[in-house]
Amino acid sequence: MNYHWNWGIFFDLSENGRDTWLALLFHGLGWTLLTALCAGIIALVVGSVVGVVRTTPNRWAVRIGNGYVEIFRNIPLLVQLFLWYFVFPEVIPKGMGDAIKAMHPPWASFVPAVIGLGLFTSARVAEQVRAGIQSLPRGQSMAGTALGLTLPQTYRYVLLPMAYRIILPPMTSEVMNLIKNTSVALTIGLIELTAAARSMQEFTFQVFEAFTAATVIYIVVNLVVVTIMRWVERRVSVPGFIGPAVAGGGH
Repeated sequence: MNYHWNWGIFFDLSENGRDTWLALLFHGLGWTLLTALCAGIIALVVGSVVGVVRTTPNRWAVRIGNGYVEIFRNIPLLVQLFLWYFVFPEVIPKGMGDAIKAMHPPWASFVPAVIGLGLFTSARVAEQVRAGIQSLPRGQSMAGTALGLTLPQTYRYVLLPMAYRIILPPMTSEVMNLIKNTSVALTIGLIELTAAARSMQEFTFQVFEAFTAATVIYIVVNLVVVTIMRWVERRVSVPGFIGPAVAGGGH
């Protein structure tokens, strides 16, 4: 292969004339993590609410929750980001739409990316929460009722604490997917890690170095996430119900 390797390219000045390419990659990593964090908060809050609604006795609430999940889960993420970036400012009141379009970069791309990723992931979180609640023995909800707890109190103090413990392993995968899905935000102009690597490749033509660095950074970040989530699993495990036998192979 006739390719000129140049690993020292990372210490050359980038196209902005101020930072090195390595600094630009870490700047992109910062936007990746910030986007994933903000979208993750939206996904956890909205997904938990929708997941709970789908397990209530109210049929209409269940149908609305199911409809929400089917809509956001079945529309490709790229299409959703385009809708939030290009369409949403045009369909809301003109003053609000003009204010959104007048936002300065990177916020003009960051906000739609966070909303789109958050709601897309919330549908997956809602499915996890629903499955976690429905996997619990019926006796737990009946015990809450017997103690005189209201339905919201039963969810708050009895069902959700156990359901969240059950879904921690699959939620680890959702967190990792969210971090990786931030790369789609480059299509609406957010200079996250993948976009920074792509910029480096386009200006230096060192494609292998640029995307090798991005790959290594993604791997390291996700390994850190897995390590943290496994530590959390061990800390919150309930002996005899959920523990190492589920999360790590059993005794």
